[in-house]
Amino acid sequence: MNIETLRQLVEEDIKINETDLNSESLRTPQLHNKYLVLYENSKLQLEKLEFEEKILKRDKWLYYTGKMGDDDLKKNGWEPFEHNILKTDIPMFLDSDRDLQKIRAKISLQKSTCSYLEEVIKIITGRQWNIKSAIEWIKFTQGI
Repeated sequence: MNIETLRQLVEEDIKINETDLNSESLRTPQLHNKYLVLYENSKLQLEKLEFEEKILKRDKWLYYTGKMGDDDLKKNGWEPFEHNILKTDIPMFLDSDRDLQKIRAKISLQKSTCSYLEEVIKIITGRQWNIKSAIEWIKFTQGI
């Protein structure tokens, strides 16, 4: 699920129907579970991407140092790296590698999604207090 779809889903789910506070209160645990599951799945996806980045970084290091075998070059669809670079220059090549940049962008987006879901869970956790306050306000305004 992309972040924009997630934001739209959250926007609909966190609305509190002020005319049916009882049902809204009972819906809170379901919402909490829903977003906790999404958060856990998001964290697992983040870990998977981080593992993939480490493997790709190793492969790119082998590539740039000229230590990658022909079979691995073929498997990855890469041409042999024809330049000899200094060991101190390898980080520059790794940082500017397009494949690594793509996976790092995915990691960044996944981290953002995880952070967003953490905040949503906090909002849902506080939802019960909002409902309680609304009930207290209704009681106060009605003189109960």
